[in-house]
Amino acid sequence: MLIITGTISIDPAKRAVLEAAFDKMRAATLKEPGCLAYQIYLDRTDPGTVLLFEKWESEEALSGHFTSPHMAEFGKALGGAGVRGSDVKKYAVTGETKLM
Repeated sequence: MLIITGTISIDPAKRAVLEAAFDKMRAATLKEPGCLAYQIYLDRTDPGTVLLFEKWESEEALSGHFTSPHMAEFGKALGGAGVRGSDVKKYAVTGETKLM
């Protein structure tokens, strides 16, 4: 299993434009084989910060996601959002334990 998590810094003035793109991207991604969870959050206290959380069954599933048409469309929207930086990491998970 893979976990993708991190932040992307954008131009706060472009935040509203990205909301529809995020919703469209999430809806399409959740239908992909191997996608276990996919969420993009717009930070509530910093309008220029986007938080990501993804959970994938395998590297193969994640690779398919990166080549999907909706990922390409989302990339264009993100490119127009004045990206100022990012810190996104992939974690390979060998097991999980429920905490709550």
